[in-house]
Amino acid sequence: MSLRYVFSSLTRISDLAERDFAVEAVDRTEWDTGDFVVVEVESRANRYPIELSNGRLTEVAEGDLIVGALGERYATLEATGTWREVGEDGRMEVLGGGGILGRCTSRSLLLNPLIRVRYRGHVIVNGHKARMRDYAARGTAGVAYETPTILIIGTSMSAGKTTAARVIVRMLKSWGLRVLGAKLTGAGRYRDILAMGDAGADRIVDFVDAGLPSTICSPEEYRQAVGGLLSLMAEVPADVAVVEAGASPLEPYNGAVAVELLTPAVHCTVLCASDPYAVLGVMTAFDAHPRLVTGTASNTDAGMALVRELTGLEALNVLDKRSLPRLAEILRTSLSLEAA
Repeated sequence: MSLRYVFSSLTRISDLAERDFAVEAVDRTEWDTGDFVVVEVESRANRYPIELSNGRLTEVAEGDLIVGALGERYATLEATGTWREVGEDGRMEVLGGGGILGRCTSRSLLLNPLIRVRYRGHVIVNGHKARMRDYAARGTAGVAYETPTILIIGTSMSAGKTTAARVIVRMLKSWGLRVLGAKLTGAGRYRDILAMGDAGADRIVDFVDAGLPSTICSPEEYRQAVGGLLSLMAEVPADVAVVEAGASPLEPYNGAVAVELLTPAVHCTVLCASDPYAVLGVMTAFDAHPRLVTGTASNTDAGMALVRELTGLEALNVLDKRSLPRLAEILRTSLSLEAA
């Protein structure tokens, strides 16, 4: 059996890859969300790699040891699961490539099989179990977040939020602005905020930095964790922030709380929609009034026309170069910037 440790991207906020630690079985009654644990790969899945702490993807083999974190996922298009359903045999799955570990409760038939693993023990540092919250980044308490914000929300996962964020960040940087990129809800992956960094964002942060493997938790726990992250974001020297709320505000990822916390600083809300009817659904159920609709619902003229007909909102395909002047006009107006 190989003893190769694979440090998933959820460990990126810690120093576990650079230090010695013990691996010890912890009684099931003492498990908790965000605990760092070691699992052994029992059955790997082709085309289902693990995301490393630097964002690179790697495949694993039977016998490899993955360092991840206990968590929950509720992906409408992929898989759902929770560590709370893990039985006495310690068998579970890698619920997301970032290293969320728990028992899969349902999976789309279109999704490749998940990596099956078995619990080997908790990561023990200085006699105590290592937890994501122990490594959480926090700003100065009481510092209010007031950075002018472009908020990107969606009607579902895979609706085009990260694509929109990348285009908007690139445009803002072309104007010489200092840009903060952030993701405040969803399931822990590094790739989304790395995409904002690749587009030129001067600083990138997400809820993993706040010590959460995903944002499925109580509203109180979420407020406490993300409140500290917002204080940190407030101290970043940025002219504007592009902030993504993963999944949709109606899914159990605390999207509604995130929007509430950000609202005083939001200058423009962009809704990425999977289809035109989903736009109407979010507006009705969540009382959302975005300035712009984009995403897969705007892939064609027909989709954009239907969005306008159903909702009265403007829709743009941000990947179409012809739409960029109008996007620039909307952003400049929202941020009260003078035209170039």
